[in-house]
Amino acid sequence: MKQLCSNLWLADGDTVSFFTLPYSTRMTIIRLDDGNLWVHSPISLTEELRTQVNALGHVRWLIAPNHLHHLFVTDWQQAWPDAELWGTQEVQKKRPDLHFSGTLKGTDGPWREAIDQYLFTGSPAMTECVFLHRSSATLIVTDLIENINPAQFNPVQRGLARLAGIVAPKGGMPLDWRLSFRRHHSEARANLEQILAWQPKRIVMAHGILITDHCDAFLRRAFAWLHPNADRPHEQDTDKN
Repeated sequence: MKQLCSNLWLADGDTVSFFTLPYSTRMTIIRLDDGNLWVHSPISLTEELRTQVNALGHVRWLIAPNHLHHLFVTDWQQAWPDAELWGTQEVQKKRPDLHFSGTLKGTDGPWREAIDQYLFTGSPAMTECVFLHRSSATLIVTDLIENINPAQFNPVQRGLARLAGIVAPKGGMPLDWRLSFRRHHSEARANLEQILAWQPKRIVMAHGILITDHCDAFLRRAFAWLHPNADRPHEQDTDKN
């Protein structure tokens, strides 16, 4: 686990196979003013990681931001049984075996004093809740943006990943998800404008290399397929964590 900035830590997890491609995984932890911990997209839990997390504070919330990021939640709920699990409607339907305390919707949650949230909607394939840690201006996403190091792919995998548009330094939304917005570009553009209005200074994603400067330019390039004069699909996931 490493500290990225004040009250925000990252932990990289195991690599998982997804549509034949190896995906690195990453969890984000934010410590709020009351000492409670907000855990985004929990990774595989080890005893070492559990000790490190307990040293930071008390796990209060577990976040499943879309229906692909839920694989390790059960272990976290068992380790911290009083933690509240929040997820999108889609992940709740997919995992009826899990106990959810709340649904990620609207623009705020019980962590609203420190963290903004917004649902990136418009696709029948997936909805993701994205977050901004306000004090550090850190945008936190899972699959909305993937920016994976090309070195972790073999040549064939690298070609597929480039076709999908998820290879650093020109990562972005995976092609299959992009194509699902075909009839909903205007809604996706409105979502993007909300994210741009947050003016993030860095971008943390579950899969890939962080963006630590020129975030506005990166986001505009990554979502150039939403340009009103290019309103057609350009380029082309099941569960990750």
